[in-house]
Amino acid sequence: MARPNEKEAGMQQQDNLADSLNDLFTSVSNMVKSELQGTSNQLELLEKMNVRVSEEYKGFGDVASGLRVYVEKLKGKSGNFEEYVHQIEEIEKQVTEFEAVISVLDKYVSLLESKVKFVYQQQQHPPPTS
Repeated sequence: MARPNEKEAGMQQQDNLADSLNDLFTSVSNMVKSELQGTSNQLELLEKMNVRVSEEYKGFGDVASGLRVYVEKLKGKSGNFEEYVHQIEEIEKQVTEFEAVISVLDKYVSLLESKVKFVYQQQQHPPPTS
């Protein structure tokens, strides 16, 4: 009767081994499921973030399009000012030339004043005649 106990013990060990392997496979399966669920959750979050960013950039695109139209209008308006800018530059050039002429005239008038003063002083106090 020693043999049936050995057989029973062998069966018990096989049952324990089968239970342990079953637990191992169940644990590995649960771990893989958890990892896949975590990855799935991350991908779902990434998808939501992409949708949100896409909405933001769409808004930026609308703003950029509006700004482009506004800049084009400003360019059109600034083109009208180009003629005035040239006129102002011409006036500045003429003013510079005018200032140079005034400076020459001022020196000439100062010289004339000096001569007139000298003549006047000579008339007021004639030099002694010898």
